[in-house]
Amino acid sequence: MREIIIITGAGKGIGKSIALDFAKARVNNHNFQPLLILASRTASDLETVATQCRSYGAETDCIQTDIADMTEVDRLVTTTMERYGTIDCLVNNAGVGRFKALAEMTEEDFDYTMATNLKGTFFLTQKVFAVMEKKRSGHIFFITSIAAETTFKSSSLYSMSKFGQKGLVETIRLYARACNVKITNVMPGAVYTPMWGEVPDTLTNLMMMPEDISAPVVHAYLTAERTSIEELVIRPVGGDIAE
Repeated sequence: MREIIIITGAGKGIGKSIALDFAKARVNNHNFQPLLILASRTASDLETVATQCRSYGAETDCIQTDIADMTEVDRLVTTTMERYGTIDCLVNNAGVGRFKALAEMTEEDFDYTMATNLKGTFFLTQKVFAVMEKKRSGHIFFITSIAAETTFKSSSLYSMSKFGQKGLVETIRLYARACNVKITNVMPGAVYTPMWGEVPDTLTNLMMMPEDISAPVVHAYLTAERTSIEELVIRPVGGDIAE
């Protein structure tokens, strides 16, 4: 039976790597038949990822989505349900960040960050959880950050949004335990993704790569039905990188 998996922010970075690792998992586990709903703002990125996933035999469906737009959030869930009738997994990976001194943050920076990281994540989760609650099964991942627990001077808005996401994780888990839905909070440390822009080799050599996060995520999804991996904290060996 196909398992319907929505991955937001699937066009680049950690989201792309999660999609590829789900597709690769099918090669070694023939009982696992993922259908990957790939969502991000950039259609061309999605098509590239979809082609790579299909090379491993996984089915894909690309739905261009900006989760900061509530109309598009609704369309993502509605389209998935109309085409496939259910949702087995949601990976809340889409996220944005603006990094600068506290005094330099603007209202536009605030609105941009919170619209995706808080508003979009909340309402997409709300809609998907309703599907899972009704059928009494499913798994929701939140790719938050160590910034959900640890602050950095240049990350005031980002940390604020990630602390908020962690609050949502803990709240929805109270509902999820009553209906057999798994909730996993994934808190990566520094991962070299496009969000960082150009960084010197001296820094990238200290950072993790997207596949360091995606492999544990897929493992957590494929673990026994009786088991819920509630939290994954994944850091570079050398610890946090101060901003």
